[in-house]
Parts: sequence; structure tokens; C-alpha cells
Amino acid sequence: MRSAGSRLLAAVAGLWWPRTLWLAVAITGAWSIGDALDGRSAGLRATIVVVAWLAWGIGVVALVVPSPLGLTIMRMLSTVSCGAALVSWIGGAVPAAGAVFVVCTLTCGVFVGGADFGQRCVEASAYGDEQRFLLRPPAAFLLPVGLAGLVWAAAVVAAPLLLGSKQWIIGGLSAIIAGLLSWLLLPRFNVLALRWLVLVPAGVVVHDQVVLAETLMVPRPDVVRIELALAETEAADFTGPAAGHAIEIGLRSMVTAPLARTKASPRGTALHVQSFIVAPTRPGAVLRASTQISPMWRALTHPGDRETLPDQAAMPPPST
Repeated sequence: MRSAGSRLLAAVAGLWWPRTLWLAVAITGAWSIGDALDGRSAGLRATIVVVAWLAWGIGVVALVVPSPLGLTIMRMLSTVSCGAALVSWIGGAVPAAGAVFVVCTLTCGVFVGGADFGQRCVEASAYGDEQRFLLRPPAAFLLPVGLAGLVWAAAVVAAPLLLGSKQWIIGGLSAIIAGLLSWLLLPRFNVLALRWLVLVPAGVVVHDQVVLAETLMVPRPDVVRIELALAETEAADFTGPAAGHAIEIGLRSMVTAPLARTKASPRGTALHVQSFIVAPTRPGAVLRASTQISPMWRALTHPGDRETLPDQAAMPPPST
């Protein structure tokens, strides 16, 4: 079990560091952007100030009320804030103001993109005894998501600058692109924040619309082990695939797992599996939770405890 100090550090890194750094982004941004706008037209200053404070306020709501959607929004806003910091630094802010703003936005982005913050946002939407664990995105998603996010952030930063400078045609096109990409990308990015491994006293749930066509639910009596996956494991790969350590879940009997549709399999594929692997962002937390949620779960990672457990009737896990 983790010490009180490590739990406190995880809590601070999870929510309070991003909140503190987002406040620092506002303070340093007001300094840097204000300095860059000094001497510019009143229309440009008003446009930038309104858009900047609106974006920051949306981030405040996402941080005060954490959720999977708030996780997606904050990660998108952190990209925009980094772009705004670079533009203000290049656009005329004094070196000290620009540098501090850039450092604050980059540091905030690191924490917002971290596993602890993602875990806190996912846990905030859990019900009762559920423990939800965010899954790492498939490796094939990283480059497209990164490029799409950069294009969207560039359009969001450029639109108010151009419109405030009365560049109506180019500014209008940038605003249309920014709005269209926001509408298209937000729900698609948010799918990655809705990929969970869920542990409850009644069983295991894999909620993953990227890899699976339906939520996979396994009653606890059918789960015989939860452990770190070995490199040579023959378990079905439900990670995406994703890089990093994976968790292997072994079952007492075969279960049917319908895979999501792909171009190669437009009707989807049903696999019959007796073990599978998933890739949570915090695999150690999954192992700890499996020993703490109930004595039955402890037996799955402590084989010596299995003989002391009473027989349990199968209970279906709740739907997510």
C-alpha cells in the first residue's frame, strides 16, 4: 500500500497543481498579452481580451467540476494557451513576461496531460463503489490527434488576432475553421477520455468504444487473476495497441468480446477469450485497487488468500 505522503502527492498532482498553474496562466498571460497589445488598436485589444478570458473561464469550470469531458476540454485549452503564449512572446511582449507565460503554459500542459489528472477526472464521474481507470490511447491515434489538435489551436489563436486587426476575410475563414474543428474534434477527442477499466465488487467492466463494439462485463466469480501482463502473453490484446505496461485479466471460462467495426471488418468481429489485456494509464493503481475493493479481489493478486474465501454467487456488474 502507498504511504500517506505518496497519496497526498498524487492528489496534489492530480487536481491542485493544474488548478494552481491555470491561475498562474491567467496572471502571466495578462502580463504578457497585455504587454504585447500595448500600442495596438482598441478593437484588437478588446477582441483578444474577451476571447482570452472566455477561454480561461471555460478552463476554470472544467477544473472546478472535473469530469471526462472536462479532461478533454482542459487538454485542448492547454494546447491553445501554449500557442497564445508563443504568439504573445513573439508579438512584442517583454522577454521576461513572454518567457514566464510560456513556462507556465507548458508546465500546466504537462500536468493536465498527466496520468494523475486524467485519473482524477475519470474518478469524479464514478458511481458508488466503482473505481474507474483511464486507458492509454492506442499508439496509432497519437500522431493524428496531435496534428489535428495543433491545426485547431492555430485556427483558434489566429481567428481573434485577424478579426481584431480587421482582416475580415482571412479572419472569418480562420473563425469558421476553428468553429468547425471544435465541433468535429471535441466529441472525437472525448472518446479517448471515455475508455475505462472499471472495478466494482461485482465484477470487471471494460468500457471502450474504440476497441470494443459493446461494453465487456465479467462477473467477479469468473475472474481468476488480475496482474501485470508479461511480454510473451497470449491474452487477447484490447489495448489498441498502446505502449507501456498492460494489465492482464484471466477468466474462469470463455467470454465473447465483440470488437469494434473497422475497414477490414465492417461488421465487427466477435472474439471468444479466456484472458485479455488492457492498458490503464496507472497500472499500479489498478493492482492496488484490486486488493482493496474487497477480500475477493485481494485473492486475485494474492494467491495464498484464495482458499480462505467463501463461495459467492455470480452478480452482474452495473452497466456503464
